Amino acid sequence: MLAVVKTPRTSVRIEGEIPEPILSLLKAEYGNKLVVKLSPDDTPVNVFETSWYKTRKKSMTPGKYMRIYRDNLGLTQEELGQKLGGISRHYVSDLETGTRAISKGIAKTLSDIFKQPITRFL
Repeated sequence: MLAVVKTPRTSVRIEGEIPEPILSLLKAEYGNKLVVKLSPDDTPVNVFETSWYKTRKKSMTPGKYMRIYRDNLGLTQEELGQKLGGISRHYVSDLETGTRAISKGIAKTLSDIFKQPITRFL
């Protein structure tokens, strides 16, 4: 005896950036039946021209840049203090929060550590 069954269409909607492991799993499961569509809103935009960036840029301080670059390298304040010549974690914290100004010497060292222009830290 032969049974014919119609299977329902599977539709999955994922918005945003799709991680590669999930995309690979979907490709393995659905093969050529998988269709990935970009939404009309997915047109590339120059972030430097957006109002979000311009507003954010105005609020950035040398200390905030310092913290972002430190976090990106995975350094603790104590580790960065050692790289800056043995200054304390508390002193690094004061630099990041703007309680203390970043001197030209420290700015030069930060520029070398993070491979960024010295002007970011002045």
